[in-house]
Amino acid sequence: MATIDNTVDIKPRKINHSSAKGWLVIAFSIALLVMLPLLTILWLAFNPTENIWPHLLDTMLPRYIKNTLILMLGVGACTIFGGVITAWMVTMCRFPGRAIFEWALLLPMAVPAYVVAYVYTDLLEYAGPIQMMFREAFGWTLKSQYYFPEIRSHGGAILMLSLVLYPYVYMLTRASFIQQSVCVLEAGRVLGRSPWACFFSIALPLARPALVVGVSLVLMETLNDFGTIDFFGVHTLTAGVFDVWMTQGNIGGAAQIAMVMLVFVIGLLWIERASRKGQRYHGTSSKYQALPGFKLRGWKMWAAIWICSIPIFFGFILPAGVLLFYAVGHWEVSWTTQFFEYARNSLLLSASAASIAVSIGVVLAYALRLHGTKGLTVATRLASVGYAIPGAVLAIGVLVPFAWMDNTIDGIMRAQFDFSTGLILSGTAFAIIFAYVVRFLAVGLGGVEAGLSKVTPHMDDAARSLGATPSAALKLVHLPMIRSAILGGGILVFVDAMKELPATLILRPFNFDTLATYVYQFASDELLEECALGALTIVIVGILPVILLSKAIRTSRPGHDNS
Repeated sequence: MATIDNTVDIKPRKINHSSAKGWLVIAFSIALLVMLPLLTILWLAFNPTENIWPHLLDTMLPRYIKNTLILMLGVGACTIFGGVITAWMVTMCRFPGRAIFEWALLLPMAVPAYVVAYVYTDLLEYAGPIQMMFREAFGWTLKSQYYFPEIRSHGGAILMLSLVLYPYVYMLTRASFIQQSVCVLEAGRVLGRSPWACFFSIALPLARPALVVGVSLVLMETLNDFGTIDFFGVHTLTAGVFDVWMTQGNIGGAAQIAMVMLVFVIGLLWIERASRKGQRYHGTSSKYQALPGFKLRGWKMWAAIWICSIPIFFGFILPAGVLLFYAVGHWEVSWTTQFFEYARNSLLLSASAASIAVSIGVVLAYALRLHGTKGLTVATRLASVGYAIPGAVLAIGVLVPFAWMDNTIDGIMRAQFDFSTGLILSGTAFAIIFAYVVRFLAVGLGGVEAGLSKVTPHMDDAARSLGATPSAALKLVHLPMIRSAILGGGILVFVDAMKELPATLILRPFNFDTLATYVYQFASDELLEECALGALTIVIVGILPVILLSKAIRTSRPGHDNS
């Protein structure tokens, strides 16, 4: 998830202090450790034990790439349409319920895509209540007697992913609309432009950088998805990684498919950067009073209400309602010691990952504040690229070096002490936590950097003049001032880790499940009712960042009164 920040980054003075150099060494060491999975994937792809790249290229890879492109194009188009239109309406239009829609349109973000896929498949498949209702109403007895869209298809996967991913586009474009100057919008109105003409010719071009960032995040999440595409039988690159590794037992081939996925990721990052190159927009005055609202009446008012209600209903209310119905109806089956065990595993793993990620974020961000060197900046940015790496790809980069270290340690102990250490890193909860930290470090780091950017460098000067070391200044000055930013970043990491499925499926120890893997296994066996309580728990936890993000967007306009 992304955070919203409208502050100006003030570059602090470099500090030549002996303890400050220690921060530099620690930051570089952490950055290299976090980059280990990425380096491992590169090494495996170019040095496979059994090179099946020609076979992949001739057989499965074109199909994987084609399906991935279809999915990304479809989800991208749907989320752009839904996210931009709803963002403009709740920002610039005035109609009943607008204040509720502002935050409610973020709610689908709390629901994992695979959970939505399970719910709608249960409702819309041949044996589901919707088709049964049609058959009873019209007297049909065979499926060949009527047509009903197939939910387990490319179109179904695109729809499921779009329902829960459009908030990324909505969130960032709305923040951009909120921060736009009144002057340019009023100029358009003076020149006789209608509200929609102002939208297409003024507001949307100004919001293009934010829109591109939002779509990039959507496409990266689409590339990362496994639960939905596996359940619907859509063979994308992510499914290819699982198939080649788990079914064929060829980790080198899986790493080569992972390299193709990384090419997609790099392409998305390049497009996002290129789209913003030279595209800088600045307000021409400090006129940041309330934005001019367009009062909607009649059919336009009802149309706006319906347009904003549809994604909320189908993306959150209906799935959450179905899960609640199933959870209550099958309470005795779900409320078991196993559920508590899975919930405890999820909470411990996510809390550990969140704590470590924000702690590393503090170290990296503070080292950058002390030493704004180009080398450290590049290393830090590479360390935070894990958010763009799909979970299945990341799992390969974690498991291989951990297994090598386990085998090395075990070999030494057997040779020297005739004692087997077994699995210390791979096949343990530590591997999952490490993968979570690498994947979501960017979220924690972004929150810390946003908080530190608001602390003037004069605070550092004052602390040093009083004889405080950089470490003491961090403890006594900076940490108390950025406490809320650290907490916000930690919550976002926690919730993202609770929902992570691909990496958890690959790295989890034997007989070890989280709520995400528990829901995946039961729903895949058409037992959604029995795991509904677990899915509902994930959804409820996911509402936390929605509250934070809604508040951040609402208060992001310059001149906003926080009181």
